[in-house]
Amino acid sequence: MERASLQPRFKDSQHFRDFWTKGNGRHLIEFSGAQVNFNDFEKFSPYFYHIDQVGDEVVKDVYFNKKYAEASREIENYIRNGVREDDEVWDSVKNLFLQTQHVPDWLDYGLLKSGAELCMRSNLDSLISLRDYCLMGGYDYAYLNKPLIVTEALKKGAVKRLSETLDFWVNVTRYDALEIHKKGYEFAIKTRLIHSYARLSIKKHYKDWDTENWGEPINSWDMMATYIGFSLVFLHSLKKLGNTFSIEEEKGLFHLWKYVGYLLGIPQNLLPNDKKQATEYFYLWTSVQPSSDKDSVLLAHSLLNESLENPILKYSFQRKNLRYLHLCCTWYLLDDEVCRRLQIPDVKNKKLFPKTKWLINKVYDRLVSREARIRKGNKDQMKVLGDYLSITKNSNFH
Repeated sequence: MERASLQPRFKDSQHFRDFWTKGNGRHLIEFSGAQVNFNDFEKFSPYFYHIDQVGDEVVKDVYFNKKYAEASREIENYIRNGVREDDEVWDSVKNLFLQTQHVPDWLDYGLLKSGAELCMRSNLDSLISLRDYCLMGGYDYAYLNKPLIVTEALKKGAVKRLSETLDFWVNVTRYDALEIHKKGYEFAIKTRLIHSYARLSIKKHYKDWDTENWGEPINSWDMMATYIGFSLVFLHSLKKLGNTFSIEEEKGLFHLWKYVGYLLGIPQNLLPNDKKQATEYFYLWTSVQPSSDKDSVLLAHSLLNESLENPILKYSFQRKNLRYLHLCCTWYLLDDEVCRRLQIPDVKNKKLFPKTKWLINKVYDRLVSREARIRKGNKDQMKVLGDYLSITKNSNFH
């Protein structure tokens, strides 16, 4: 972390000011009671040039010395059976697994359960939030998207990318998923190593990577921002769609993502405990991010058109209708300025669907028990994931 000269270079720019004074940033401050300033900027900014060295070493030792499938099987074996201090394995493997098998003192399984329940209980609103606010909103930050662009994620297509995000999110947000050797734990370790593999590939093959401006590829500060997307931004979206949540559920959501972040190798002091901290951390990070560029627009349109390409719905009119509903939600959840920058098409009666959803949620909340909503939400989310996974097995989406 030798480069500590980074400045909050976009803090006086129009997009930064507008977001935090009249856009969703202002709503996040009101929602969280955050006190935003630049006092801690120098504490966080070195993480723009900080990476997960532990994960990188595993990839160099295991993946770069074997065929990919063989290396993956070896890692799966460690995930399932664990690694002990006296095992004869690479030191890098030992470092990674002794860290992730160590349950931190702060972990509270009751809070993990509450966080998972909120994710399940919010049913399809969770998936709308992830797609139309968290993912789409993330595309407005030009530097954050650079790894996606240089690894040619656009060529893989939005169906595949959405399927992978959904697979990860669903599997880390179920009951007991994050216990050592369980499914969510497995997803966290594999995702961590995918990040390391991508980062090392970018460093090796992409000579034009602009570290000074873009930070290290998939750096720790960008990772923090991504996980604030899964916690703070996700929670704000649920609220905008008319969902209510208890203090316990809210605490649980942040706790769950703090633990996922820990398993992914994000430094613990970057992982917020609550919405106030998350907003204050996010404020600092946004000050080094320019707004959308042409790559952002391409990513946004790829996500929008996913509904048209995805064969889950049989008929063309159904697909067009689904795209329309996502457009409505995107305009409702994101700032108008962000939508214009990402060139999101304007549509008629765009507030009708989200406002109706808001009303239905208010009624549904009173009529249906929490337990029934958790059960139904889990079932519906698993169904959507199942549909996506069966589609992406089709070779067209590889």
